[in-house]
Amino acid sequence: MNVLHFVNAFFGDAAHWKGYDGIPTRLVEHVQYSLTALGLAALIGLPVGLVTGHYGRGGNALALIATAGRALPSFGLLVLMVILLGFGKIPVMIPLVVLAVPPILITTYEAMRSVDPSPVDAARGMGMAESRVLFQVELPVALPLILSGLRSAAIQIVSTATIAAYVTLGGLGRYIVDGLYQHDYEKVAGGAALVAVLALATLAVFWAVARLAVSPGVRRGG
Repeated sequence: MNVLHFVNAFFGDAAHWKGYDGIPTRLVEHVQYSLTALGLAALIGLPVGLVTGHYGRGGNALALIATAGRALPSFGLLVLMVILLGFGKIPVMIPLVVLAVPPILITTYEAMRSVDPSPVDAARGMGMAESRVLFQVELPVALPLILSGLRSAAIQIVSTATIAAYVTLGGLGRYIVDGLYQHDYEKVAGGAALVAVLALATLAVFWAVARLAVSPGVRRGG
């Protein structure tokens, strides 16, 4: 049997569409984990990236932090957190947030540094406060690149959130983990297909957000 046969069999089984182990329930759990991790990572990465990029300081330190964050193995960090903190949502969130912060932080910093200094200098010359320069002049121009960092982080989170299943939590990873344990390759193939579809849907959402949030002039200039 090929992979497509396993996938068709998985989605064609009515038992996979209802109950606590049904596709809708697992999908909602996966999305909740992903949104929570992305929100926490954005709360950390965006302010630091915006401020450091605005003032042009701390670039080397940010690069070092981002490199260290990317070098950490997510699964190894998850196991360590479970040993230290026990089972629950917090040990899952930590590796997901650690994974997502570096692309948000570095991309936001680089986006702010890439803004043309001419309008920034003009705004300061007109007496605009630094906060207004940041949010009204720099941020609209930097927004496309900032969104690309958020998109990259979101895709990594969606793909990596399957590790939640290893600590008895839900999400689409349950199909992969349980399927491997039960030698049920329909579940494995179906779970992997769902994660891939969710990643593609995430890309589509960020494309739509960019179309709505980024001004047409900035899009044309980009």
